[in-house]
Amino acid sequence: MHEVNNDFDLIKKFVEGDESSFNRLAIKYQEKIYWHARRMTGNHLDADEIVQEVLIVLYNKLNTFEFNSSFYTWLYTITNTRSINYLKKKNLRSFFSLDEISNKKSKDKDIIDNLEEKQKLENVEKALQKLPIKQRQVFIMRNYDELSYEEISQITGKSIGALKANHFHALNKIKELVKNEKP
Repeated sequence: MHEVNNDFDLIKKFVEGDESSFNRLAIKYQEKIYWHARRMTGNHLDADEIVQEVLIVLYNKLNTFEFNSSFYTWLYTITNTRSINYLKKKNLRSFFSLDEISNKKSKDKDIIDNLEEKQKLENVEKALQKLPIKQRQVFIMRNYDELSYEEISQITGKSIGALKANHFHALNKIKELVKNEKP
């Protein structure tokens, strides 16, 4: 895969002293790091703080990358661990401030549809914040990041069966919570 080789090349160049290679990796993955952290923590400021932590860890530990997995899997593991640690440290239980839910430019006739869609997304995001961390983590990885159970297992160290069970319970809880949010 060309992208994997490109990441590996950038890592090798950085380890050899090319700072611009790190910057290219950071720019390439910063948004993915942010959105995973945002979904895990529930707000922008906490996600920004996690992004900074992950980039510092990445800068300091990139020379330890062993090329046994994809760079994204390795980076995702770091991001996920930092997000969970952050949540534990802060014991965060807040809701998303959904100011950026829809980036679509809507026409006048679509305004009501967009408002209804935003409300549905807001209800899902609120429900997501009420899930236990393990269920939230699997739900985000499967539904937002579109990772396979095998990839999630590699990142979390959990069995595929346990991950499927957590995802199943997360889906059921979200459905129930969203159903209860309706007027």
